[in-house]
This record gives sequence, C-alpha cells and structure tokens, in this order.
Amino acid sequence: VQLQESGPGLVKPSQTLSLTCTVSGGSITTDYYYWSWIRQPPGKGLEWIGYLLFSGSTYYSPSLKSRTSISRDTSNNQFSLQLSSVTPEDTAVYYCTRRTDWGAYNLWGQGTQITVSS
Repeated sequence: VQLQESGPGLVKPSQTLSLTCTVSGGSITTDYYYWSWIRQPPGKGLEWIGYLLFSGSTYYSPSLKSRTSISRDTSNNQFSLQLSSVTPEDTAVYYCTRRTDWGAYNLWGQGTQITVSS
C-alpha cells in the first residue's frame, strides 16, 4: 500500500488549502484504518489535523476543527483535506498517513511542503 499527497505548494493568506491523498494497493472504504492528515511546521513537532474512518466518519483536532474538512472520493480511492482561512502559521509539511486501531501510524506519504505567503 502506498500513499501519495498532491497539492498546490503555495497558498495565499485567507485562501483555502486543498490537498489530496491517493491510496494505492488498499481501500479507504473497506480497510479498517484511520486515514489521517498530520503536519509539521518548520522547526516544530508533528501536529495531528484529523482523520477519516473507513465508514466515512471524520474527527478533527479541536484547535483546527473550525477550519478543517476531510472528505473522500471513493471512486478514485482518495481522501482530501481542506483548511480554510490559512495564515503563514499554516506553513508546514503536510502528510497523509494511515493509523491503526491501536494508534500506530504505520504508513506515511512522502509529505508535501505547503507555504502560505502573499
């Protein structure tokens, strides 16, 4: 199974960031995993953003919940992140990951750099 992020690279402040994770070799609708988004700002640790369960349920970090939406495209086996009203503080490397039921992140995409700047 592989995960691959795709996104714009550069986003202007106040715009909405959209990222897509393509899952190959597995299924986001039948494999019992938490399909997650995590980010790492420069010089800081990893920050969990939210996840999409195989059932379609979602859960978000309380600190980002008001600006975050995670959705899926079952026909293409993809899940996506939308983060609205971005600021330079949202600059980070964004990863899509797969989390097991016991909390282990056992599969990661390569990560994609997102810079918020005018």
